[in-house]
Amino acid sequence: MTTLVVLTVVEIVLLIAGLAFFLYWTGSLLTRIATNLEQCDEHVRDIVDDARAIKPGLEHVNRSGGVVAAALPLLYGFAEQIVVKVSPNPQRAAVARPAAGRRRSRMHEAVGYRAR
Repeated sequence: MTTLVVLTVVEIVLLIAGLAFFLYWTGSLLTRIATNLEQCDEHVRDIVDDARAIKPGLEHVNRSGGVVAAALPLLYGFAEQIVVKVSPNPQRAAVARPAAGRRRSRMHEAVGYRAR
């Protein structure tokens, strides 16, 4: 009976040691996760602060983008004229024109351009 009691005590000690190791390991993993979550929270707060600063300026960005988008066909037309003038083959008048024909914009007034 003494051997059985000793083996039981040894088994209980081993189980407690295994449980203690498992709890230590789980606690270290949870600590690492908590640290990562705190860092993520700081990043999210930084992003939210940056987004608050950007929000009021979107109207200006959209307006500027509209002006640039409206000017692109005009600039494309100027580029076509330049390419035609400097083309080494003067017989081909439509050197840089796309197959769909010359691009036209309905937004010339937005950039101050008046067609002749």
